[in-house]
Amino acid sequence: IIIAGNMDIQIIQNKIYEIRGQRVMLDFDLAELYQVETRTLKQAVRRNIERFPEDFMFEITETEYNFLKNSLTSQIVISNERGGRRYMPFAFTEEGVAMLSGVLRSKIAVQVNIAIMRAFVAIRNYIMTTSTISAELAEIRAKLALLERADADNAEAVSDLSEDVRKELDNIY
Repeated sequence: IIIAGNMDIQIIQNKIYEIRGQRVMLDFDLAELYQVETRTLKQAVRRNIERFPEDFMFEITETEYNFLKNSLTSQIVISNERGGRRYMPFAFTEEGVAMLSGVLRSKIAVQVNIAIMRAFVAIRNYIMTTSTISAELAEIRAKLALLERADADNAEAVSDLSEDVRKELDNIY
């Protein structure tokens, strides 16, 4: 996963999911990135639970977990289960991931955290760019519709004028 000291942002972005309208990362994905066991990560979080209010971290429901599991069959996600899960995964928001760096104090944790923050920023920038482009496209479409209407009105006026000129020529003859 780590390439020349830098983590591939695409790998991280593939581990960012949307749950309850928030972009989050799950504990087992974070544990893999931080190169620790999931239970070690969860223990560190539980020992410092006051650092993780609900807008930083929450436990996903079994329904949310099953939805993720079913919708991500193309990725090898959640595959290392034997006999089901005893506890549902923790979902960490961007702020919760940032807080993890203070709880997991290793060089790897610092480097991984920097890469994860960059991945969240890249996603946010992509969404902002896409929104801007969509707004510009809508404005161009509106202008085009106005031009098409104006062209239709002009064509109708030319047609009316041509009819009037034809009648005048008929009168002259």
